[in-house]
Amino acid sequence: MSMSLTLRLACAAGAAWSVGAAAAPNSAYPVPSVQLGPRPFFLAAEMPEGRLKRELNQCARTVQQYRPSEFSIGHRGAPLQFPEHTRESYEAAARMGAGIIECDVAFTQDKELVCRHAQNDLHTTTNILATPLAAKCTTPFQPAVLDGAGNLVTPAKAECRTSDITLAEFKTLRGKMDAFNPRGRTVQEYMAGTATWRTDLYAGPTSGTLMTHAESIALFKKLGVKMTPELKTPVVPMPFDGFTQQAYAQKLIDEYKAAGIAPSKVFPQSFLKDDVLYWVAHEPAFGQQAVYLDDAGVPADLPTATELRVYKAQGINIWAPPTWALLALDAKQQIVPSQAARDARAAGLDLITWSLERSGILADGSNGSYYQTIDAAITREGDVLRVIDVLAKDVGVRGIFSDWPATVSFYANCTGR
Repeated sequence: MSMSLTLRLACAAGAAWSVGAAAAPNSAYPVPSVQLGPRPFFLAAEMPEGRLKRELNQCARTVQQYRPSEFSIGHRGAPLQFPEHTRESYEAAARMGAGIIECDVAFTQDKELVCRHAQNDLHTTTNILATPLAAKCTTPFQPAVLDGAGNLVTPAKAECRTSDITLAEFKTLRGKMDAFNPRGRTVQEYMAGTATWRTDLYAGPTSGTLMTHAESIALFKKLGVKMTPELKTPVVPMPFDGFTQQAYAQKLIDEYKAAGIAPSKVFPQSFLKDDVLYWVAHEPAFGQQAVYLDDAGVPADLPTATELRVYKAQGINIWAPPTWALLALDAKQQIVPSQAARDARAAGLDLITWSLERSGILADGSNGSYYQTIDAAITREGDVLRVIDVLAKDVGVRGIFSDWPATVSFYANCTGR
């Protein structure tokens, strides 16, 4: 086969799997074409026979161009395979069609805002323990203790906070897959704990580019996506060196204003209701679509119908509980909306939920907390698409966080969302 013919065929195949997008306004940086890759199609083929499988497989056969969708939210980027909250992870999420991408916002010792899932996760999400900055960690690395038979006596531990280091120091680090090995007796062993269903292929010494919050805003603007920053709950006492919680919440909004980002493109989030109410009161243009995240661990932790109505009365418009909180099983073991989901909609709240693609293999019968209310109905990998379908059509969520946005983007394209 000639090289020219090979290139023509490759380009034609690429067109069948992606949509070329125009450059973002006032930017030479191209908005990525949407390239879903093989996973969504594997999941659709792996579904049990039925209406949804037929519809999705028909879509897979006939749709030649896929588009971004705000129904698809990149949870920390695309951390199923890319180190979370890195430039590479964010770019992957946009390429997979995420119309909204998340930067979790923590602060450094010099009170600068950076993208990290927690203020105290540098030891599991970056290479800090393998650098001289390890000496600045709140808890330096302590190796595991094993007995003579190799049984774990004391797990390895460390704690490194963004507030332990300056912004300049933070920028010298590299992101890695969020993981640790409790049996680690060396730093290298401790850092080598990536789950078997993830990969370290994209966490090499020249990738894993960490980002400030302001840099994430600039990147997301270039990528043509909306933004959902989460103000992380500090692990240090507040105020921190005079930096109050209110100043922290305000600084997050101020960085969008400084970048000229319209409030309609920003969904600020927090697990702390006071943060959300601060935005509602002091930054109403941003606060009207602020997201109140719910960290309920079990059904008994969920708010009552009365409490949900109070949220709405206080000016909160979007409630975002974990996925299991919005789903239940009926008498026939079919997935249906939970009572909490029905109560929230009755209260007039919009719903966003988190997070898909965080539970590894689904067919092994032990799918963790994200499926706790419906685990009996989850028996194969393709069941994640049934979960999305119920969340979309029956619960009525406006968006779904996912560690691999292509799956939600595929569903959104096939159903017009």
